[in-house]
Amino acid sequence: MESPYIRELIATLEQTQIWRGGSLPARRESYEEGIKLLLEVFTEHKRNNSNLFFLGNGGSAAIASHMTADFMKNGGMNTYNLYDCAVTTCMGNDYGYEFIFSKPMEFLVRNGDLAVAVSSSGNSPNIIRAIQTAKSKGADVITFTGFSEDNQAKKMGDVNVYVPCHKYGIVESIHNLILQQIVDMILERDKTGV
Repeated sequence: MESPYIRELIATLEQTQIWRGGSLPARRESYEEGIKLLLEVFTEHKRNNSNLFFLGNGGSAAIASHMTADFMKNGGMNTYNLYDCAVTTCMGNDYGYEFIFSKPMEFLVRNGDLAVAVSSSGNSPNIIRAIQTAKSKGADVITFTGFSEDNQAKKMGDVNVYVPCHKYGIVESIHNLILQQIVDMILERDKTGV
């Protein structure tokens, strides 16, 4: 393909890192092994009837909202939408924007649930607070980040997908692609969805 953008996207996808654990000794998986690991984590949570929370800001919020629908309909999982306008604006107004996810999660997250934090920078205060809340409630956390390799979110996840790029479009496209790959694999395996 002749498009420089597509070539850069493919090259970045090939360099995308999937880590088990955020702090040392974290273990980096190959792309194929990383996808298997992600599939195993989502499968375990589906089998356990866990609640699944997707979180993100801006373009990552669009990914989170999209995946909330896809993992419910096509993945057959219990997903929660934290993007209701009244709830989001209430939390932002009453507590501050950095609490728009963590405050509702204090009520909703149970031990054994799963939070998927999608953040290009991995440093958004509301995402970091949400991860902290999820962890304090005994939930597992998967992070999807980019930009700086030492971002805060990546240090906090049980499984971490890191896209080594500083371009929002490429980072977000790869985050969306990997999540879509996982839900499509679940759909094909379990014959869920319509």
